[in-house]
Amino acid sequence: MMLSLAIMSLAIACLPAVMFAKNLPAFLFPVASGTENGRDKDCSYDRKDTVDYGGVSVLIPARDEQDGIAASVNAALCSQGVDVEVLVLDDQSTDRTAEIVQRIAVADSRVRYLKGEDLPEGWNGKQFGCKQLSEAAEYETLVFLDADVRLKADALRRLVACYESLGVGLLSVFPLQETETLLEKWIIPLMHYVLLGYCPLHRMRTDLRPALAAGCGQLFVTKQNAYQKAGTHAAIRGSRHDGVKLPRAYREAGLMTDVYDGQELAECRMYHSAHEVIRGVLKNATEGLASLKLLFPFTVLLIGGSVLPVALVASSLALGDTVAAFVAGVAVLVGHFPRVFAALRLSQSWLGVLCHAPATLLFVLLQWIALLSHLAGRQVAWRGRTSS
Repeated sequence: MMLSLAIMSLAIACLPAVMFAKNLPAFLFPVASGTENGRDKDCSYDRKDTVDYGGVSVLIPARDEQDGIAASVNAALCSQGVDVEVLVLDDQSTDRTAEIVQRIAVADSRVRYLKGEDLPEGWNGKQFGCKQLSEAAEYETLVFLDADVRLKADALRRLVACYESLGVGLLSVFPLQETETLLEKWIIPLMHYVLLGYCPLHRMRTDLRPALAAGCGQLFVTKQNAYQKAGTHAAIRGSRHDGVKLPRAYREAGLMTDVYDGQELAECRMYHSAHEVIRGVLKNATEGLASLKLLFPFTVLLIGGSVLPVALVASSLALGDTVAAFVAGVAVLVGHFPRVFAALRLSQSWLGVLCHAPATLLFVLLQWIALLSHLAGRQVAWRGRTSS
């Protein structure tokens, strides 16, 4: 019995390990940096550098973002190789967000402050903010940016070059995810584990089906014509998970999408505490894995390949079944392989690697809590809002 379970766990663990190894080279950003570390020392702005890549509208929806909005805006203003404007929409913030942005706008004419309209029924605040920003944008190239993301100096130039070379309708990248607290190190790297371990990137890039859509809502690049064809953010007006839903809307409109690693392009600290991590996972879960269709098979895959092998090693040794313990031990190594690879190539926490099994167990548990809460008609509040 133990040996059969160990063999099964090894087989399940091999799937994300093989997929991750195949996906990772294809996930790395394809346009090289033209400056050392992608950042200029003096953050100077020279209009002559904008000839090759034209203008970019950086669009930042912000609600109670006083702690990070200045860093985000100022980093975008340091962009080299593009003519940039930065639009920040204040979505009824109750903190100093508006004051901070207005002060920057007075000092730099490339920054525009927009006061958000009242949120219509049925809309998510971020999606409505992004739509308002797109309507005010001056340039054809749009970069939707979360308010906690800080671009490197050459990021916009490289993003535009990549977007134009790929010929897609929507491009997104995953910024370098800064993690400080224990639960951040445990949970946040799992988004790369799930994406690269179970989504076939090569197939995604040749197959237009919406079911293969993947992206990161922290940073999107698109053009106005493609954005309008996809239905704008109105196509996902009620969604909290634009990382999945917006690429899906583009594909439904016949436009290809793509996603890459963006650790060389931008940095972001998504959450700042265990409480925020848990609420952040719960708020997005039902539009991701926590659906009736996906959650049961993913529970089998995630628990079977990452948690079960650890339990089997302990129980097999306790029962004296050395063969089963050996096979389960191999499954543990295989199951941790993607996390080791991610730590080496994607700058992820080694503590997260060591705690992969309990982190996966907690992640799956949160998915089930989210699904059961959704079925009970309860939704996690975020930024003071629940349904919108």
